[in-house]
Amino acid sequence: MPVIMGTAGHIDHGKTTLIKALTGIDCDRLSEEKKRGITIELGFAFLDLGEENRLGIVDVPGHEKFVKNMVAGAAGVDFVVLVIAADEGIMPQTREHLEICQLLGVTTGLVALTKTDMVDAEWLDMVREEVAAYLEPTFLGGAPILPVSAHTGQGLEDLKEALRKLVAEFRPKRRSDLFRLPVDRVFTMKGHGTVVTGTMISGAISVGEDIRLYPGETVTKVRGLQSHGVTVETAQAGRRTAVNLANLEVDDVHRGDVLARPGSLFPADVWDIELTVLESSRLPLKHRKEIHLHHGAREVLARIYLLDRDELAPGETAVCQARFTEPMAGVWGDRIVLRSFSPLRAFAGGRLIGPCGHGVKRFSAGVELLKRLASDSPEEVAAAQLELAGPKGVSFAELLTMTNLETKGLEKTLGVLGGQQRAVLFDKETRRYAGGELAERLSSELLEFLAAYHRRESMKPGVQRGELASSWGRDLPPKLMHFLLERLLKKGEIVAEQEVIRLKDHKVSLASDQAKVRETILSAYVEGGATPPNLKDVLEPLGMDAKQAGPVLKLLQDQGELTRIKDDMYYHAPALAGIRDAIVGFFDDHEEMSAPDFKELTGLSRKYLIPVLEYFDKEKLTVRVGDARRLRKRS
Repeated sequence: MPVIMGTAGHIDHGKTTLIKALTGIDCDRLSEEKKRGITIELGFAFLDLGEENRLGIVDVPGHEKFVKNMVAGAAGVDFVVLVIAADEGIMPQTREHLEICQLLGVTTGLVALTKTDMVDAEWLDMVREEVAAYLEPTFLGGAPILPVSAHTGQGLEDLKEALRKLVAEFRPKRRSDLFRLPVDRVFTMKGHGTVVTGTMISGAISVGEDIRLYPGETVTKVRGLQSHGVTVETAQAGRRTAVNLANLEVDDVHRGDVLARPGSLFPADVWDIELTVLESSRLPLKHRKEIHLHHGAREVLARIYLLDRDELAPGETAVCQARFTEPMAGVWGDRIVLRSFSPLRAFAGGRLIGPCGHGVKRFSAGVELLKRLASDSPEEVAAAQLELAGPKGVSFAELLTMTNLETKGLEKTLGVLGGQQRAVLFDKETRRYAGGELAERLSSELLEFLAAYHRRESMKPGVQRGELASSWGRDLPPKLMHFLLERLLKKGEIVAEQEVIRLKDHKVSLASDQAKVRETILSAYVEGGATPPNLKDVLEPLGMDAKQAGPVLKLLQDQGELTRIKDDMYYHAPALAGIRDAIVGFFDDHEEMSAPDFKELTGLSRKYLIPVLEYFDKEKLTVRVGDARRLRKRS
């Protein structure tokens, strides 16, 4: 399996010289580097270890002014070779580089004790003991410490053998279904155009594929690929890779941009992170502190918002938010490093746990839920992401970045959560999920709303489906609203009668006085027939006006007993149906019907004649042509 090795160590301890002695490749390619004799930019080489096993190497600068370049290079390495000069021992950047590797999650490596030709055996033994003691509490505790001299070649074969053994035993975990390459270098080649290089941290890519330059929206195409200097058709994760991009200028690409397939990453200007302040830090991290944040090969300014405290002391860990002035694209579990402004040094770091940013408020209940994102359980992480996303839900593609699970692993995890009622698929078309606890909570709230609505509007059969969301006052995605209703319908907890939604046990009920009002109004309109009474005359003996009688009138309409013609004019529905039948029969022998024809047909006075004609125009039974009506043709 391809593996990337990184160097670390203080300036002038011989990192670049050692790489050249091992590989024959001079990583200092810039004229300024050769002139000043120090490494400024990242350097790259490879070492053949036999059996077609080529080890990729990232050489980093050791000067404190170029630590940001060191972080960019170390972000993609699998293990580290800590280079310490035997004549100087442990120095400031030895310590800082080691801490940065620790913050980046590097857990394996060895120590190269260089310049052994410049010290005697007694001094060398003393330095070895000092280094071993210093490294004991770190991830390099007990790691091999190998004396070497790039000048004489002493110890180089032992170092190669140690590297060969380390690579053979090393099994890095990398995703196969998510191609990502953080860009750490961009340049132009004559005859080829723009080329970017980086350490491919996951997935694979082939010539001809479309890829996107994140966090921007530029989509380009892979024109060519090289891996460790060899032209290939497909490049695999764990290798230094050069990508020739189509239709892009050098100025279109920047260090820290990430190449990935379109639609596979989701840039956000807020991240949730699990952060640890180094014990060696002199000061605590305070709420809203502005810092340099390093992620992959990218460095940005960010402000840190502590969510459950006002400061994070050295050695402490907490979940917090990083807010950016420009979007960032990451994946759950990505490592980050924070560097302070003054002094300009690494002081904290940790894991990205919310790449889409949930906007949890300080000291809210959501903080405890946010802490679940740092769990080692895929089910817990996925369930927490869904709950934190709220009603908008999360797509399957977003969950792939929010859990860092392979496609099959995520499908299995969602299956488990679905069986536990902790995840629901509410939009099959876009594969969008919501938290099971949220769905249950919303269902309960909806039932409570309907119960309250029935108590308040006891004479109404229910709520119109199309008006339910606005009446409820919840801004939910239409697909989620549909899902909740269908699930409650299947459970039999609600009933849908045409477009009206009600609780299963709800029946229209009238108080005794309301029942009397209903019977009185209905009797008056039944008796009135084709010439119904004035509403005011009906209500006056009851001591009511139209507003007070409104609920009963609405109920009579909902029950199909009365039909409102206009304003306060109502008809008994069977009487109006009789008039309708008469109109339809009239047109069996006539093409047009005038107002006098209608009067002769029904015997209605002008008080009723015009409103009824206009009512049937509005109902699209008839259409007015000049002063006459015609029967509207059915399409």
